[in-house]
Amino acid sequence: MFEGATICSRRDRSLDPSGLASIWPNYFPDIDLSTGDPRFKLVGKLAEFLSNRQADGILSQVQDDNGTFFLPVDIQHLQKICNIADFYGTLEKAPKEALSCMGAAVHTALLLKEKDFQFEGVEKINIRLYNYTDSMIALKNLKAAYIGRLVSVRGTVVKVSTVRPLVLQMEFECGKCGTNVPRIFPDGKFSPPTSCVMYGCKSKNFLPIRSSAKPIDFQKIRLQEMLKSESHEEGRVPRTVEWKSKGKNQGLYYLYLEAVSIRNSKSQSVSEDFQVANSQARDKMLFDFLSFTSKDLEFIVKFSEEYGSDIFRQILQSLCPSIYGQELVKAGLTLALFGGVQKHSMDQNKVPVRGDIHVIIVGDPGLGKSQLLQAAAALSPRGIYVCGNATTKAGLTVAVVKDHMTSDYAFEAGAMVLADRGLCCIDEFDKMSAEHQALLEAMEQQRVSVAKAGLVASLSARTSVLAAANPVGGHYNRAKTVNENLKMSAALLSRFDLVFILLDKPDEVLDKRVSDHIMALHTGNGDHLLPNKKLRRAFDCNGDNDFGVKKGSLVSQLRLDPQKDKDFVPLPGPLLRKYIAYARNFIFPKMSRPAAEILQKFYLRLRDHNTSADGTPITARQLESLVRLAEARARVDLREEITAQDAMDVVEIMKESLYDKYVDEHGFVDFARSGGMSQQKEAKRFLSALNKQSELQQKDCFSISEIYSLADRISLRVPDMDTFVENLNSVGYLLKKGPKMYQVLSSSYSRSQPTRSRC
Repeated sequence: MFEGATICSRRDRSLDPSGLASIWPNYFPDIDLSTGDPRFKLVGKLAEFLSNRQADGILSQVQDDNGTFFLPVDIQHLQKICNIADFYGTLEKAPKEALSCMGAAVHTALLLKEKDFQFEGVEKINIRLYNYTDSMIALKNLKAAYIGRLVSVRGTVVKVSTVRPLVLQMEFECGKCGTNVPRIFPDGKFSPPTSCVMYGCKSKNFLPIRSSAKPIDFQKIRLQEMLKSESHEEGRVPRTVEWKSKGKNQGLYYLYLEAVSIRNSKSQSVSEDFQVANSQARDKMLFDFLSFTSKDLEFIVKFSEEYGSDIFRQILQSLCPSIYGQELVKAGLTLALFGGVQKHSMDQNKVPVRGDIHVIIVGDPGLGKSQLLQAAAALSPRGIYVCGNATTKAGLTVAVVKDHMTSDYAFEAGAMVLADRGLCCIDEFDKMSAEHQALLEAMEQQRVSVAKAGLVASLSARTSVLAAANPVGGHYNRAKTVNENLKMSAALLSRFDLVFILLDKPDEVLDKRVSDHIMALHTGNGDHLLPNKKLRRAFDCNGDNDFGVKKGSLVSQLRLDPQKDKDFVPLPGPLLRKYIAYARNFIFPKMSRPAAEILQKFYLRLRDHNTSADGTPITARQLESLVRLAEARARVDLREEITAQDAMDVVEIMKESLYDKYVDEHGFVDFARSGGMSQQKEAKRFLSALNKQSELQQKDCFSISEIYSLADRISLRVPDMDTFVENLNSVGYLLKKGPKMYQVLSSSYSRSQPTRSRC
């Protein structure tokens, strides 16, 4: 605590040098106090302003962070109430000096106003400016002209070092006369004294007095420019910049940023537990709200009022308008963009329930899967797009790298961690089968656990996964299950809330419409979007302009009408991104009783249909998916309650997804196909015969020729025997023991024998 500090009286607004002398060295250690110094005059002006009543709200925001006092200052608000031109001029030319003057003025004003203000162990007050839009600059434009200037940048943190103490001041003891020599280390650079301050002593040997060291917390952060920012140029490696230098004495300088203030601008709140239960939640809510300009909020209100119940169709048709049709697929992607509500994330006594929606699109090549993913990543407030054939496990989750400055190991975030509270789009999902296991925890538990190089940690990965995959062999085979078409485990596939299968089937009417749509994109002629006269007459005769679509269905409601919607213009990406960010931040829908009954009845009906099937594909996970989709559907319309219509829309989307997942080549829905294998009945018959053969021959290992012989003996009806055996191996009925040898795991002989007696 500072005692005996005499400050000017309220009547005399001039600053007393004797009162400022006790705190001056803490802000300007290399400069002697002088009344003629422009810094002293600026501190006096700022202290006079802070002594007024209109500045009481600023001083009340001084905070204590484990013994370090700081004051967050909104520069936009300060410019409205403070007209000291010298301060803003100094902030532009010498920002460090201006912030030190501001800190000294706040320190002085607090001593003046709060006589009993406690400063135990605290020497200065740090100023943390934020919301300084005038200094905003792209990372790629950081050049030598900005050295020593105050800038504001936006980016994604990709690497964070451990927190270490950095010494800024220390005393040294002269090895000859024992005099203590204080030294200040600018930017933490170690610089011992070169000569003794005692007259006549010419010693150059000094011993550091470590107990006199005054350290601060030091951390190095690597910032990467946002991939989807307006200033990012395609085809260029994203620019990165570090905070703090490597400090080598050479002509080539390393560009770095010394952080004054850091703000987290993730455009999504945490969960429904966000009911402003603590001060941090309230501060985050206020900051997220301030990130929207008045024009943004005006657009959101007008758009919601103008279109009302048609908002879902407007947003859906604005998602990748170059792809014709696919309304239900676009509906699923739109709901994934808005997301559900995360629950119980802060309650230790309950199991957290994720709110993010996972979607996978499987289908034949050339149907626009990649374009849909790229469009979704571009519209997401925090979207990352990666390609599976060029992504490693570490690049997808987290990598451990060595920091050359501190010699410590640090985490470097991968795509799933970088997309935290956002969207991670993974294209060519079938090309990364080795990395599938790394996604199991991230997709359900919403985190990535890592144990590498002696580091054991768990990183947040609260992201929605949108994946696109091509089937094995190029084209999707309805005779096989989704697992067989993708070579994907059932555990991973079950984590996707929606599974859409796109098939390239020849259709005269559909092909004509798609070709008209494509030609309209190339010619710029809107008339090509309308069907020709012959097709229109055929539609009119049938009484239905939407071929293959039932009247009143969700698809018919979401599809654009060739006559009524011929002037439809998609929403601009930046506005749609703001709308999605607003909905994810401030809309937390609650389930209504009618909606809950609809979802529950649909779930129970699915379970009833599944009782006769061999597998159990319909579980409580599907019910959780229905709830998440219903919450996202209500968020689209900015509603706080889920209506019955929301539930019916979600049920129709889920029906399409389940139909695609479990339908066979004959068009029949077979829930037993979720077990990872097609031909379940033939597989049971073959395994039964193989078990009998194992008991008769007293062995559980069979060669591939013996398996073929047994299949011929029982007249096994499968299209491809090699694929059939491979599927039995992948689902765990057979274990491959050699090049042409398989072990039967389900036989009674195999269970009764010790391990050493087996093959």
